[in-house]
Amino acid sequence: MERPPDLSAVTVDHARRFIGGSFPGDLGIEPLEIEDTHARGRIVVDSRHLHPGGFVHGGAWTALGDTVAAWATFRSIPPGHDFTTIELKLNVFGAGLPGDEIVAVATPLHVGRTTVVIEVRIERIRDGAEPKLAANLIVTQFVLAPRES
Repeated sequence: MERPPDLSAVTVDHARRFIGGSFPGDLGIEPLEIEDTHARGRIVVDSRHLHPGGFVHGGAWTALGDTVAAWATFRSIPPGHDFTTIELKLNVFGAGLPGDEIVAVATPLHVGRTTVVIEVRIERIRDGAEPKLAANLIVTQFVLAPRES
């Protein structure tokens, strides 16, 4: 897994390269946009995203949202710093089905010295219809200073 040396400068191309062989990569999470103001990614729902009842599993919603929140966090923290998720809260408002496109947009709500809070709005697109808000995730990240060698 290739990570750029300066995570605060991560781009879609970097994310595509370093996601391979990881949990988000195995779920088919795709980076679409990574900017200083937001990040956007998606999954196209297939059988690996479903619970036994045939709808998108809560863990798949969470994995998509947490991954896209991470991309937004990378662009929000100082060069050389890293982070870890310390809390997240997911609300799902609608069911996802096979073939749906689920798109997450992560926006920083708070960027502090030791924490970053990201809101992730997740929309579901079914059969080419207009996007519909399907979930909301709030993620709190703990900012980690560079390790001393």
